[in-house]
Amino acid sequence: MIPVLVFDIETIPDVAGLRALNPEFASLTDAEVAAAAFAARREKTGSEFLQHHLHRVAAISCVFRDDDGFRVRSLGTLDDQEPKLIHDFFRIIDRYTPQLISWNGGGFDLPVLHYRAMVHGVCASRYWEMGEEDRDFKWNNYLSRYHTRHMDLMDLLALYTGRANAPLDDLAKLCGFPGKMGVDGSQVWTLFQEGRLKEIRDYCETDVVNTYLVYCRFLLMRGVMSKAAYEEEMAMVRDALALQDGEHWKEYLAAW
Repeated sequence: MIPVLVFDIETIPDVAGLRALNPEFASLTDAEVAAAAFAARREKTGSEFLQHHLHRVAAISCVFRDDDGFRVRSLGTLDDQEPKLIHDFFRIIDRYTPQLISWNGGGFDLPVLHYRAMVHGVCASRYWEMGEEDRDFKWNNYLSRYHTRHMDLMDLLALYTGRANAPLDDLAKLCGFPGKMGVDGSQVWTLFQEGRLKEIRDYCETDVVNTYLVYCRFLLMRGVMSKAAYEEEMAMVRDALALQDGEHWKEYLAAW
C-alpha cells in the first residue's frame, strides 16, 4: 500500500520574529510581545489570529499507516527546536512519498510549514516537486489544491468553499469518535508559557488520530474501503492505541 501520513501542527507566536519586525517590542517579555501582537491583530481584523508567517511550530504529530501497521507519534523530542521538527517532517516525505492527509492543512498547516522552512533554510525537494524531475508529479503533486497527493479533508468535504467548512472536533464527534480531549488550539500559547509542551504534543497526537479516523470514514463513504475492512481498521487502531504509553490514550480510548 502507499504509505499514509496524517499530520497536524500546533503553533505559538514567533516572538523573535515579531521583535525583528517591530523594534518597539525589543524591551518586552515574550508574553508582552505576544499580547501586543494579538491586540494589534484584533484591532485590525477583529480576531487575534496572527498571520501565517508569524507562527512558530511547537509540535508536529503524525499518524503513519503502511504495510507495517498503524503508528502515531510526535516528531522530535521535547528538547528539539523548530528547525529539527520541520526538517524531520519533510525528510519523511523525501524518503517515502506518502499520501498526505490533513484537516485544514492547505489553509493553515502547510503554509506555516512553508514559511518556517524558508526562514530556517530547510530543504524539501520532494514536497516541492511539480513534474520537473518526476513526470508523475505534473499531474498529481502536493501543492495543487485539486490534486490528491495531499488531501485536505476539510477543504474537499466542503467542496472548496469556506462557507461549508466544518470543525474537525464537530465532525469527529458526529461520526462517533472522541474529538478533542480537554484542550484546544487557543490554549496552546498558555500551555507553552507554563512549560507544558508534553501536553501540547499529547493534544496534537489525539487530534491527528481524529483526522485519521475521519479519513477512514471518508474512504468508507467513497466505497474505497468496504464495511468489513473499515471495522477491521477501527479495531486495529484501537489495539494499537491500547499499546501506546500515556494517560491521554487511556482517556481517548475510554471516550471512544
